[in-house]
Amino acid sequence: MKRFSFSLQLLLGLVVGIALGFVAKVWDVAWLAETLKQVGSLFVQLLKLAVPPLVFTAVLVSVANLRNVNGAARLASKTLMWFLITAFVSVSLAIGLGLLINPGQGVTLDTSAAKATDTQGTWLDFVTGILPTNVVTAFTEVNVLQIVFLGIVLGAAAMAVGEKAEPFLNLARSVLELVQKALWWVIRLAPIGTAGLIGKAVSTYGWELLAPLAKFSAGVYIGCFIVLLAVYPTLLAVWGKVSPVTFFRNAWPAIELAFVSRSSVGTLPLTQRVTVERNGVDRDYASFAVPFGATTKMDGCASVYPALAAIFVAQVFGVPLGFGDYLLIAFVSVVGSAATAGLTGATVMLTLTLSTLGLPLEGVGLLLAIDPILDMIRTATNVTGQMVVPVLVARSEGRLDTATFNAPPQPLDSAPVRRVPEPATA
Repeated sequence: MKRFSFSLQLLLGLVVGIALGFVAKVWDVAWLAETLKQVGSLFVQLLKLAVPPLVFTAVLVSVANLRNVNGAARLASKTLMWFLITAFVSVSLAIGLGLLINPGQGVTLDTSAAKATDTQGTWLDFVTGILPTNVVTAFTEVNVLQIVFLGIVLGAAAMAVGEKAEPFLNLARSVLELVQKALWWVIRLAPIGTAGLIGKAVSTYGWELLAPLAKFSAGVYIGCFIVLLAVYPTLLAVWGKVSPVTFFRNAWPAIELAFVSRSSVGTLPLTQRVTVERNGVDRDYASFAVPFGATTKMDGCASVYPALAAIFVAQVFGVPLGFGDYLLIAFVSVVGSAATAGLTGATVMLTLTLSTLGLPLEGVGLLLAIDPILDMIRTATNVTGQMVVPVLVARSEGRLDTATFNAPPQPLDSAPVRRVPEPATA
């Protein structure tokens, strides 16, 4: 396998997974379907296992090192601004697309059998998603936003304490290097994990599941593709003044893994590495922007999908929506995605949108069957946005290494060679 690049290995895993999934479904090979399911689940579980210590130590060390970085507050505000702008553009396009295709018009489904989901979202989740009830729960439940919060607080405290905190910071740096090394061993299994994940999807879900909701499903994919292939490239070319083609070439391994794994958090380690080593974003800044984006930057799950789903549910249940309702959809998408942190993102975001509009939550039950198929493109859109924004901000702040960005893609076949940066000494 070493003769093939990592990206090609991922592609081969995707092709093999589709073929095996097709065999398992058409010939009803139960053992093969179960094997694919277990392989994919184990891979995602291994990825998520490394996320808490990786995010915590990376953020903590980066915050502590900010004493040597100028304009930290400006970087954070610009990142948040671009998060809001891209979310607003995405949800606006999704609303327009929904009004154009009318995804729920003419759809006849047995709504009496639909049940409201037990996993729901409220505005209180925005606060509880940030502030942990205790330190242990944040790590055991893999609540990335809470882990980021703890890392920021302890990093800031280390900055305030000064020299006395150096032993603690040295320990954090050592843990970070150990986690990165171990994590790369897991990521090298991505071609096998990809085969299992996509094979499970093919063997479990077929067109017969999509057929009654074909217009809505097509709308979600079209909406995400518009964001992926029109909105992001325009921002990169016009505001970032970098080549969109080069960006997607560099970012492709993370986008592909996001598509099959359906997990922004699970893809986070590869997303961060690609952002730094291929797209040339400053490492210290990327340590903030990428984990923060993995919890709050979800143009697929929090913008495109809820907007189209709300229109679909309203049309199926015969509830008219007015101009004010569409403004509410946009508002919830722009400021409410953080409320899904650490939870089942798309489901919670959808229930938050429906409850804000006063639409029946039973509508969520109508869409749960096809959710895994839609979640693939949603997650790929999420992760792409989580890489686009750091590139835009880094470019505007002179923190983008254009030589790295424009160079042939850095091979991902070996562990990172650069060590965690040490703080400057007087």
